[in-house]
Amino acid sequence: MSNVLTNLGDILEQRKQAAADSSYVASLYHKGLNKILEKIGEEATETIIAAKDAERSGDNSDVIYETADLWFHSLVALAKLGERPEAVLNELARRFNMSGLEEKASRQPE
Repeated sequence: MSNVLTNLGDILEQRKQAAADSSYVASLYHKGLNKILEKIGEEATETIIAAKDAERSGDNSDVIYETADLWFHSLVALAKLGERPEAVLNELARRFNMSGLEEKASRQPE
């Protein structure tokens, strides 16, 4: 599974050098971080709606589809900021043997 994220990270990096009209991701990079963040907000809303619908219908296919879109656009934002998907995997691994309450308490105050 991490190969999918690694491969996607490689593609997202390649798209940074591409012309805006050559791919969807390249066009997002050229439009800037605010446009990418707008897409994350849109996908988050669609994921929420799909999850609520799935709870009623018992069909999770739309929530899976929308979650993939949300993750994808989040990875585009991270790539725009110079981070790769592995950074998120490393953070999840760091939290693996820690309760959510411990993790929250370990955060530095802002």
